[in-house]
Amino acid sequence: MSSLQSPQQQLVGTLYRDHRGWLLGWLKRNVACPHRAEGLSQDTFIRLLGREQMLEPREPRAFLVSIAKGLLFDHFRRAALEQAYLDELMLIPEGEQPSLEEQQLILEDLKAIDRLLGKLSSKARAAFLYNRLDGMPHAEIATKLGVSVPRVRQYLAQGLRQCYIALYGEPT
Repeated sequence: MSSLQSPQQQLVGTLYRDHRGWLLGWLKRNVACPHRAEGLSQDTFIRLLGREQMLEPREPRAFLVSIAKGLLFDHFRRAALEQAYLDELMLIPEGEQPSLEEQQLILEDLKAIDRLLGKLSSKARAAFLYNRLDGMPHAEIATKLGVSVPRVRQYLAQGLRQCYIALYGEPT
């Protein structure tokens, strides 16, 4: 290893060298497409490189699988989102459908929104979507989620904060 690498980069390199083949095999058993499995394997290690701090895991394979499962979940969620968009698009009369370029831009925006809302807890994400997409009032959302109205307000504030960050960056 190069002495110019940080201890974290060296740790990720060791994990990559020692466990990448095993992780790729695990992913290939859980994903139908071998190319997608390869991409998820690489994304797992890229995610590790992006961490500010990382301790050597006691169970490296379990550690890598937990990261890969999160990426796999994100992949399936985005695929479901894309399919839902395409299904809705099919309901629009052909002459009124957006152009292929516009469809792609809309899909990219939907994926960006999904990534943004993915940073929220599941209840905060649900509350935000119930309010913004379905127009549900706070009391109805509270009942549906089994939380208090003030908690719903907190969830909505978290969602709005994520939107602000997406548009303007972190507040200073």
